Amino acid sequence: MFSTWWQWLLGGRPNNRRVHDLTEHLVQTRGEGFDFSKFKTTIGYEPRDWNLFVESLLHRSFLPYVNAGWQSNERLEFLGDAVLNFIVADHLFRTYPEMEEGDLTKVRSRLVNRRILAQRARDLKISDFLLLSNSAVQSIDSGSESILSDAFEAIIGAIYVDGGMRAAEQFVQRTLLSDETVMTSVMMDDNYKSALLEYTQGRALAIPRYVTVREDGPDHDRRFTVEVILGSQSYGVGNGKSKKEAEQAAAAQALERIQQNPLPASLH
Repeated sequence: MFSTWWQWLLGGRPNNRRVHDLTEHLVQTRGEGFDFSKFKTTIGYEPRDWNLFVESLLHRSFLPYVNAGWQSNERLEFLGDAVLNFIVADHLFRTYPEMEEGDLTKVRSRLVNRRILAQRARDLKISDFLLLSNSAVQSIDSGSESILSDAFEAIIGAIYVDGGMRAAEQFVQRTLLSDETVMTSVMMDDNYKSALLEYTQGRALAIPRYVTVREDGPDHDRRFTVEVILGSQSYGVGNGKSKKEAEQAAAAQALERIQQNPLPASLH
């Protein structure tokens, strides 16, 4: 997942001493720098202040490896979360004039949840650009969604500060709101386990099995990772503060996968 890391393009460097020093440090410590052109293409936006966008990719686990002047992406993530919620709320309000307030709130919550945003980040391959410690990399490889979803929101925050609300709206529209698979899934009933069971039973397929693959954190703040199995194959992995929440997330991921690639009739 992270084999790309920060590739160096001599012709694509911004004229910014602070960013230059950081990328030089990456070349020295990682052997590779940062592919500015590829990142611009990935987010579909031309940054003016590269400091904001490097910061949006800087996880707190990497702070010990950079100069003291840098800070993690947490502040931009805070701002991006607020901007994203407004953009999604405005879109739903204008697109679904007959939808009641309670349903608008429910759909917005589904659209901006950690699982959806982490998947958007994966689709964009944001992980290729993140600055992370080795342990944080392993956390993502193990299925953790928070680092990816936080980075997605931090990028929204950076675009908003750098280019204004219109630029942020265009990014969210392109990467989230225009995706028919995402919009279809969030309009479904939020009991994803029931929906998955109904789908498999209606096609005489194997009943979904949920397996707890990991438990993390102290007793007062446990995190569960659950895998859903159809036949002998894993179709989704979910995380949550309870097994029930993790199972729902796993079922939701399985339904998204099935929408893209319907299950074969031979699956039992």
